Formats: sequence, C-alpha cells, structure tokens
Amino acid sequence: MRPSQITAWCQMILRTLAPREGLYIDATMGNGHDTRLLCQMAGETGRVLAFDIQQKALEETRRLLVREGLEKRAELILDGHEHMDRYAKAETVDAICFNFGYLPGGDHDIATRADTSVQAVEKGLCLLKKGGLMSLCIYSGGDTGFEERDRLLAYLKSLPAKEYTVIRNDYYNRSNHPPVPVFIWKEG
Repeated sequence: MRPSQITAWCQMILRTLAPREGLYIDATMGNGHDTRLLCQMAGETGRVLAFDIQQKALEETRRLLVREGLEKRAELILDGHEHMDRYAKAETVDAICFNFGYLPGGDHDIATRADTSVQAVEKGLCLLKKGGLMSLCIYSGGDTGFEERDRLLAYLKSLPAKEYTVIRNDYYNRSNHPPVPVFIWKEG
C-alpha cells in the first residue's frame, strides 16, 4: 500500500502515536485491515473491538485474522458503530479508527450514513481516554455523496478546542473529491 493512500496514512499515524497494548476500536471493520493493525498494536495483553453491520465484513475479517494468527485479540461485533458505547466504558479506549463509506468490493447501497456516523464519532469521543486518538477516513462523492462528509466536518469543527485537537488533512492536488483524513486527540 502506498503511503499516500488515505488508509496507509491513517494507519501510519495510529501506529506511530497510539500507545501499545491498549483497548482499540475499529468502528468500520470492512475487510479487516485496520482491525489487523489494531490487533498487532494490542499485542498479547490488549484488546480490539471491531464493528460492522454486514456479516460478509465479519467473515472476511475473521479469515484475515486467523491467517495472521491474531483472531484471539479481537471481538468482531455485528452491530452499528453508533452502538459502540454498549461494548466499552467511557474513557477506556486508547484509539478508534473509522473508514466511512461502503465495504470495498461490497454492495454500494450499504454504506455509512451521516446521522449514525456523527452519533458514532460523538460516542467514540466519550469512550476515548484523555490523550486518546481517533482517525477518520472520510470519503465523499460518487456512491457516498457529500452529506456525510459535510455533517462530519461540521460536527468536528464544533468540538471545543480545550477538549479536543482536530487536524484535517487535504489532498491538495487531487481532483474528483479525494478522501479527507482527519485526526482527533482528546486533550489530557
């Protein structure tokens, strides 16, 4: 994967800045690549909660984790990311990652939506420990539309600066509505 791809960029930030052997959430499991990274970071003593609403995502992720010998480090949850607070307590999570949009190679009609995505980010921020990190890969245009991107960015802009640092990155020289990588640190 090229480091200029949004997923590689977000994974590099997580790998570099999130503490090891903690509690992590992959809020949008997809094909399991972020779940795998978080399992590697979890080591033998950490834990990963991974969410998706599609059985296919759970099956693909389980296959990947079994192949890598990481399946015992993750709990794969068939539930919407907006319900993550049912599975973790406030201020217990070290890092959370999101990849908004649809399952790569899946049905484009099944995609994240503005309402539930904003709810999920809001709940995720409550779950993060002070000093915790959230990574968001926000896609727009085409199948996913612009509503989700615009609602997420508006919500993130409204976060109190004394409580959160929000860094938005842009692909400055790419056309056709490139994805937007965003990182949030919960101030300690």
